Amino acid sequence: MAFAGKVWRLLVGIKDGLSLLFLLLFFSLLFAVLTARPSPAQVTEGALLLDLDGVVVEEKSAIDPFQALLSGQAPVGEFQSRDLVHALDQAASDERIKAVVLDLTSFVGGGHVHMQEVAEALARVREADKPVLTYAIGYSDDAMMLAAHASEVWVDPLGGAVIAGPGGSRLYYGKLLENLNINARVYKVGTYKSAVEPYLRGDMSPEARENYAALYGSLWEEWQAKVKKARPQLQLDKVTKTPAEWVAESQGDLASAALAAGLVDKIGNRVEFGERVAELAGEDKFDEAPGAYAKTELGAWLADNAVETPGDAIGVVTIAGEIVDGEAGPGTAGGDRIAALLDDALDDDLKALVVRVDSPGGSVMASEEIRLAILRHKAMEIPIIVSMANVAASGGYWVSTPADRIFAEPETITGSIGIFAVIPTFERAATEWGVNGDGVQTTPLSGQPDLISGFTPEVDSILQASIEDGYRDFISRVSKSRNLTLAQVDAIGQGRVWDGGTARQIGLVDQYGGIDDAIAYAAKQAKLADGEWHVQHLGNAPGGYDSLLRNMMSSETRSAKRGDLFAMVSGRQQALLGQVQSDLDRLLAVRGMQAYCLECPISPNARTETAPPAGWLARMFASFAG
Repeated sequence: MAFAGKVWRLLVGIKDGLSLLFLLLFFSLLFAVLTARPSPAQVTEGALLLDLDGVVVEEKSAIDPFQALLSGQAPVGEFQSRDLVHALDQAASDERIKAVVLDLTSFVGGGHVHMQEVAEALARVREADKPVLTYAIGYSDDAMMLAAHASEVWVDPLGGAVIAGPGGSRLYYGKLLENLNINARVYKVGTYKSAVEPYLRGDMSPEARENYAALYGSLWEEWQAKVKKARPQLQLDKVTKTPAEWVAESQGDLASAALAAGLVDKIGNRVEFGERVAELAGEDKFDEAPGAYAKTELGAWLADNAVETPGDAIGVVTIAGEIVDGEAGPGTAGGDRIAALLDDALDDDLKALVVRVDSPGGSVMASEEIRLAILRHKAMEIPIIVSMANVAASGGYWVSTPADRIFAEPETITGSIGIFAVIPTFERAATEWGVNGDGVQTTPLSGQPDLISGFTPEVDSILQASIEDGYRDFISRVSKSRNLTLAQVDAIGQGRVWDGGTARQIGLVDQYGGIDDAIAYAAKQAKLADGEWHVQHLGNAPGGYDSLLRNMMSSETRSAKRGDLFAMVSGRQQALLGQVQSDLDRLLAVRGMQAYCLECPISPNARTETAPPAGWLARMFASFAG
């Protein structure tokens, strides 16, 4: 009995110890969540610090906590463009903010339109007689767009600046697939629908080269014009036309070369930069570390400056990322998810709906599902306005067709009115390895589609006919929406990609303007006076664990991102590997008909998510396969 009593007391002790441990873990986690959440109490007089450790996006994606914990590192930081603009506009008029500081050390970038939106907000801060300072180790194109609007641009002595301009090369797999005896069966409509070229060719077609040259040329002209206007002393021609000679003049010292060309104003390390900010914004009373200065971070500033919500609501729905079937997102435009958001808002008594599009397109089925959901709002006789961000092409234009008016920027990439599908078959590889298909068919479609033995001519014909019918649906929607004939739409369609300036000239866009212009126009059309309306964003904010996970995992990830020119090259290499993975996924996954602009420049915030094959072409393929 004495032994049994000791065992019992031991078990009770273990139970009490575990209970205490779990209680401690629970309260520790609760404390971490509460302290990770930004609070207005953290706002202090001094500088507003925008530590842009990641990318500027239209819509933040939700963090998968299990994936993040298993990977051991936080996803790339994301900053919504509208949050940055709101923070800067509030800082311009708030006496507590003495200066604005941008730390671009780990900045990855964003699209042309987002960069211009944030840059214009920085200009408004300077117009309010408040200094704007930037610091980075390396400045690239997007970072330079922001820095050009600063009053002082600092670069680390071991850093520099490189302006590459838009463009570059992409990978073509035609010869590789031929060597592997893989037959990439392509079904498409559109002379310029070069999204499928990487699977058929070893180089760019003349038509695609013509389209790319016009598109990138226009984007490059816009970038140069705006940077030169903001920074007239910049010797941009020397930096971009003779870069090797420019660097050689400074004996390879990129920081000195950047200073000589007017890309930056000061060379100094982080401590020296912090001391300069302290002169303008005040010293940090609680931090005695070298280079510390009084500051308020973005999260706390946004928490202290919530957007006001007077009067009636104007709904804003965001379609960001690749359009896919299912519930994907935020950050990816899941057709079911966005349609549900729109349908849930039918009872919200919205006075107008603004559709913000930042998408290269994707699934035709998902695009149509979103379009129909938008039309259900239009049936309620409220204004429907589309605001295009960086990209609104292919499926991104498909979902824009219900609009009463379309706003875009000159840098917006749109059009790409065309449809395609890619299905690989392996009959040549199977024959080489001694595998042959044989059997009895009762109809030309028996056992089809057969990925190993190949497709019959009838299957090829049916699939191509379905793509052509989908294209006719696409151009008919555009024709009705834009008051153009089918022939006119077909002429400007064919998969060709347009910049926003040209798109306005040919009738795909109505007027220039950003999201604020589109919302103001929607309010005017709804006959709402200033101060009598507010914006209601459809969708949920990221979960409460978002900040906690980023705080727990961001230190190591951030350190890995910091680096010099060679680190930037490494980043490009990782992006190239990501392109290969995306290309292979697009080839091997049966996704149904795609209205997708693979030709559009890849944004740093591009995210794709593989979805089940829910398109009707994929369903037909599945039904063929039995």
